[in-house]
Amino acid sequence: MAASGQGEIAVALQWQFVRFDDLPIRDWYTVSAARIDVFVMEQNCPFQDNDGADLVSWHLLGWIETTNKRELAAYCRIVDAGVKFPEPSIGRVVTPRAFRGLGYGKLLMKEALARHDALYPSLPNKIGAQHRLEKFYGELGFVTSSEIYMEDGIAHVEMVRVASRHPGVLNSEGIISVLKR
Repeated sequence: MAASGQGEIAVALQWQFVRFDDLPIRDWYTVSAARIDVFVMEQNCPFQDNDGADLVSWHLLGWIETTNKRELAAYCRIVDAGVKFPEPSIGRVVTPRAFRGLGYGKLLMKEALARHDALYPSLPNKIGAQHRLEKFYGELGFVTSSEIYMEDGIAHVEMVRVASRHPGVLNSEGIISVLKR
């Protein structure tokens, strides 16, 4: 997969946005394999990835679909308020190695934030970000709200993004329409 330049989207993603119980088992297998590959193997960080939060979260999957195959290019979960933090949270943000440097991580987060704003229009979003990604999340409107702390041997910071002034609404197909006030 080649892009015309660093950070440019090579192929548009097809979004899938579902609760855990509506996620097809083969899609969950693909997500689980990607999370283990990045968080456990690549980052050399043995930890219990299945933390129970997946069962009560929304899952956002970005697929690249061609005539012959379907590949997961980006994934995250949106966790309801009160599960990880008092606020809703975006977590387990993954871009598999084959799709890095093409802009899919930023595209994923923009899509996740739009969906967060539609689901929770008056609530901020709080994340536990790897410290090395603090600038990336800062560019998306997150502000650091804690000192650096260690989680599973990796430096993290908590970051918060205030509630959107232009929330959207999700229809029954999970499509967002933005409401301007």
